Formats: sequence, structure tokens, C-alpha cells
Amino acid sequence: MSDFTTIDYQSRDRKAYITLNRPERKNAINDELPGELAAAVERANEDDDVRVIVLQGAGDSFCAGYDLKQFAEQDQSQGRWRQTDPWDPIRDYREMRRNTDQFFSLWRSLKPTIAKVHGYAIAGGSDIALCADVLIMADDARIGYPPARVWGCPTTAMWVYRLGAQRAKRMLLTGDTISGAQAAEWGLALESVPAERLDEAVEALADRMSGMPTNQLVMQKLMINQAYDNMGLNSTQTIATIFDGITRNSPEGKWFKEFAERDGFHAAVAWRDSGQLIPDGGGELPAPERAQEVAEARGWKGKR
Repeated sequence: MSDFTTIDYQSRDRKAYITLNRPERKNAINDELPGELAAAVERANEDDDVRVIVLQGAGDSFCAGYDLKQFAEQDQSQGRWRQTDPWDPIRDYREMRRNTDQFFSLWRSLKPTIAKVHGYAIAGGSDIALCADVLIMADDARIGYPPARVWGCPTTAMWVYRLGAQRAKRMLLTGDTISGAQAAEWGLALESVPAERLDEAVEALADRMSGMPTNQLVMQKLMINQAYDNMGLNSTQTIATIFDGITRNSPEGKWFKEFAERDGFHAAVAWRDSGQLIPDGGGELPAPERAQEVAEARGWKGKR
């Protein structure tokens, strides 16, 4: 709708469709998207004709994470991601917690939310997807949190609540991604289907839910969610959000930003995701030619 710049909102047949709508950037998260997502969820909750919310991404991916290329490659004096020197941890926490709470509007929504995941749900994109009540994924979709290797901590903290401690550690102590098929096998997603059947599978579930009275849907969801609240979900998100700020200001986080400033964000990400050594305490950057070699091996040739 015209009052959103990063989200498309439509409703029909007792369902609201919220579409992350920055396809040219693989729906990467900018300053406006978190607030618009929360506003769209609120709109759906206020509409008595809507019983179920479907969240999806435009283009070839669900969401590729935060749009941090500019911030990583240079000092940024404008926008939410600017940093202070010395680092202000409370300012950082305030602004990242705002994003976390806005993503979590999907979980707090009185009406059920279904994430339809295709392409990539990576880093902050996985934060958004995992805030939905139910994930249905394409078999070949990829989900994960690569910034767990350096420069990030998942602020919504939903990995442990979705997977349990052991598999959450498997994901966050490596930064690996897994396919939709494996996500369903592990219980991270409810179901995975061939990409060409994704729309059909989501519609079938949404239609089944939308036949129930709204008050029944709300009561069942609140009953389940309170169990997670009693397990300390809010306090876990608090510490995760604080840690996220620390990761960008630790010696290793500053090393990663210096890497991005010198060689470009894509090259720094390629090094991070390749499994190359990230030195404790920062240390020296890899030789430029070695960084370029790794970046090219991971498909980033000529991209800055």
C-alpha cells in the first residue's frame, strides 16, 4: 500500500499478506523495514476480516539480512547504524532492541503468522522468519546466521527455542546455513516442499487456520506463547541484543570492519563464511591478494 516503502500489504479471504518488498536488495533490512513490518502486523490485527497473517519476500529471496554494505565499508555519519567513538552500548542496545521488538511483533501478534521462506533467510532475515509462529520453506531455501562467526549475535534468540541447545549450538558455533529440507527434518520449519509447491502448501495451511474463529486462534496462541515467556524468552533476548552490540565493537568486530573498509563488504563476508581463520583479538588482516582469492572462490569477483 502507498503508505509503506519497504512492505507490500494486501488482504483477502480472511488472510493478510505482508511482503518484504526490496527485491533489488534481496529484501535486505534497512532503517525503515522493521517499523513498517510491525505496522503491517498491527494493521492485520486491527482488521476484523483478517484471521491469519502470511509473511513472504518479493523476488528471489525471503530476506538476505541487514543492508550493511555502506556501514561496513565506510564511516557513516547518518542513519541508525552510525557508531560513536567511544562506543555507546546503551544507545546501541536501544536501537537494536527496537528492531528486535519490531520483528517480534510477528510472535506477539494475536493472530497466527506463517513465514513462507524461499531463497535465502540469512542473518537478520532468519531473525524475522523465526519470529513467525510457523515456517514453511522451499526444499532448496537456505536459512542460517553466518554473522555468528564474527560481527553478530541473533537478537531474537529464537534458535535455541526452536531447536534446543545442541542444534542451536551446532548452528551458532559454526555460522553454517541449512536447507529448507534439513530445517524441516530438525523441526526448525514445520514443513518443506519443492519450490513450485510452496505457495500451495502455505495457502492450504492458512486456509485451514482461517476457518477457526479469531478468538479461538488467539487463545490457543497465547497459551502456547506464555510457556516460552516463562522459560525466560525476554531476558534471553536482552542479553542477545547486548551481545550483538559487543560483537561489532570487539577486537574481532573491528578487524572485520577494517577488512570490509579495505576490500569491500562482500570480500569480508566471503572470508567470514569460507571458514578461514578469524584471529582472536583482531590481529593482522589477510594479504589483499589472499582475500581476493577467497572472495573469487566464493563468487564475489569484481563485486564491491
